[in-house]
Amino acid sequence: MPLHSNPPLILASGSRYRRELLERLRVSFTVKAPHVDETPLAGENPHQTALRLAQEKAHAVAAAHPDAVIIGSDQVAMLDGRQIGKPGDHPTAMAQLRMMRGKVVEFHTALCVHDARSGLSQADDVVTFVTVRNLPDETLDAYLRAEEPYDCAGSAKSEGLGIMLLEKVESTDPTALIGLPLIALTTMLMRTGFTLPGPGTQ
Repeated sequence: MPLHSNPPLILASGSRYRRELLERLRVSFTVKAPHVDETPLAGENPHQTALRLAQEKAHAVAAAHPDAVIIGSDQVAMLDGRQIGKPGDHPTAMAQLRMMRGKVVEFHTALCVHDARSGLSQADDVVTFVTVRNLPDETLDAYLRAEEPYDCAGSAKSEGLGIMLLEKVESTDPTALIGLPLIALTTMLMRTGFTLPGPGTQ
């Protein structure tokens, strides 16, 4: 089946990290940032928050694109039973890294692939356990000033200099921590009948 027979593919995210990851698959897609309130609901655990938001993002974009396949994703980090969000600024990022050092942080990266043509959705939550090095404040501060990862949950960009902060990463998908689990995504896309370049299509 030729690639041009694929339906339009839309990434429902304003994240440049997710866009860069999706580009690895060498498929044509457009980006539509959804307008979704990302505030966790009362009583939600990280798994529930991440899955709900991934689905809400995909469905929000699908409403205006009934002929497309839409990808929604969300990531929530948890430390000591508390959700950790995007820091937004240097002081908050510094506080996050101080709390995380020497501990294991649980990252929930949820994915939703919604086929607006059929109304069917697939969703999954890929969990990554990250052990953070016990580094001094000076190192953490220097890292933040060099990388400025203020739009990343947990303040550590593992695809960049942030890898120096990490002692161990345990996950079934190495791309999940960056923000878009490509192993789960390719599986879901092929289930919709989407054709990917190269071998492995079904």
